[in-house]
Amino acid sequence: MAEVIQYFSSLPWLELVAMLLALAYVILAAKGSLWCWPAAFISTALYTVIFYDVLLLMDSALNVYYLVMAVYGYWIWQKKHPQVKPQGEGLEVISLPASKHLKIGVALTVISLALGYFMANYTPAAFPYLDTFTTVFAVFATYLVTQKVLENWLYWLVIDAVSIYLYLEKGLFPTAVLFIIYIVIASYGYVKWHGFYKNSQLTLSAQPSS
Repeated sequence: MAEVIQYFSSLPWLELVAMLLALAYVILAAKGSLWCWPAAFISTALYTVIFYDVLLLMDSALNVYYLVMAVYGYWIWQKKHPQVKPQGEGLEVISLPASKHLKIGVALTVISLALGYFMANYTPAAFPYLDTFTTVFAVFATYLVTQKVLENWLYWLVIDAVSIYLYLEKGLFPTAVLFIIYIVIASYGYVKWHGFYKNSQLTLSAQPSS
């Protein structure tokens, strides 16, 4: 226990702040709170620098994308969903069919292999294929979060599991711990958003047809 306390007391403050804000983002997103996006913006700005420093180049590039999506997510979550909540404010949780996710998954895998080959042969990137896999799928999963698609949490369960291995191998132990917590929160988020989705469907079905 003393060694653990000593480790965290000597932890670079940049990574500690990024970790705490990233954790706040996921918890707030699981609760459907709009304030998840400001937390995401700051944490991803910090992680852009951190990952570049340890040559996880695709992860660093991914966090630049996250910066943009944090702004976009904040904007679009304030919009109303005309097919689900025509009289209310705020985007509602929706669900996509499994067949669509399967097709997208195949396409993203092909893209990951192609980019992974490039990273392996033309850059000094560490773990080029795994790093690229998590990056490509995280790009799509983040978009799903901005659209409040229920299944985004299932994508994150796989992405987080692979990321844990990468961060342990690169010595980013606090971030690895953070991603273990992410898996727990992603499970909670799926259950929570499933409830939101069911409620919105009940509200939609209760509306009189025009």
